[in-house]
Amino acid sequence: MREILVIKLGALGDFVLAFAPFAALRAAFPHARLTLLTTAPFRDLATRSPWFDRVLIDERPAWHDLPALTALRRRLRGYDFVVDLQTSSRSSRYHLLAGRPDWSGIARGCTRPHDNPQRDAMHTIARQRDQLLRAGIAPVDRPDLTWLAEEGPRLDHPYAVLVPGAAPHRPAKRWPVERFAALAARLDAMGLHSVVVGSAADMASAATIRAAVPAALDLTGRTDLPALAGLMARASLAIGNDTGPMHLAAMMGAPSLTLFSGESDPRLTAPFGHRPGQVRILRVPDLATLDTTRVEALAREMLSRKN
Repeated sequence: MREILVIKLGALGDFVLAFAPFAALRAAFPHARLTLLTTAPFRDLATRSPWFDRVLIDERPAWHDLPALTALRRRLRGYDFVVDLQTSSRSSRYHLLAGRPDWSGIARGCTRPHDNPQRDAMHTIARQRDQLLRAGIAPVDRPDLTWLAEEGPRLDHPYAVLVPGAAPHRPAKRWPVERFAALAARLDAMGLHSVVVGSAADMASAATIRAAVPAALDLTGRTDLPALAGLMARASLAIGNDTGPMHLAAMMGAPSLTLFSGESDPRLTAPFGHRPGQVRILRVPDLATLDTTRVEALAREMLSRKN
């Protein structure tokens, strides 16, 4: 095989959980040209990675937009093998647009179907691993991320990264920002500076935390994904809601504590780490009932194990 297309769209957490499959495909096809079809937010990260020779952006045109679909069809043609890691109804329809090439995924009639009847009950890591195995590709358990760990700002003191944001349309996934502020004060008393990260939409949350702890560093809206990854790699601790940056923290090896509400199931989507005890999950039905003291206690326990 000389030309291979990998499809991975989705959100940040989903993209991070595909790092190991990306590495496995590069290892399985060292001499092929690997092309990634993804969305614009991941262009820079994918381009810097050692896994892909080319990165294409899927604008996800409407199905009734015939000129855009024709352009997408041209981009999907000419591959010897396509690995659909998105496995959505949309990406499965690309099988037909691509001319029905050799295909790993869930598209009807594809040559290498991931037909495990339990796939929808599997964690993303396990599901993708099983998909690759069924396609004849040996998995990689831990991708080499040294190229990414060197990115981002370097701070001259120990720090904890706080991630107070989450999807705007899912407010139940957010721990109250006032409790993040109280936690930052307790971390400061423990000798850990707080670094607040997120998108520009999280600047108000960062301001609330800094009002309680003026020494906290506000990096919301100021880090691209590679910089955020490097920042996480050097953190003493990362604490945040169930959102993409916490997946990046776990993948980069940071001791990570992710707060889950009843809105999502960590059995299917929890951040994935590399060593026992590195990633902890604290799940309560309603995050508004979660006390700061309980989060602090787990943070202290994780720091003591790290030291």
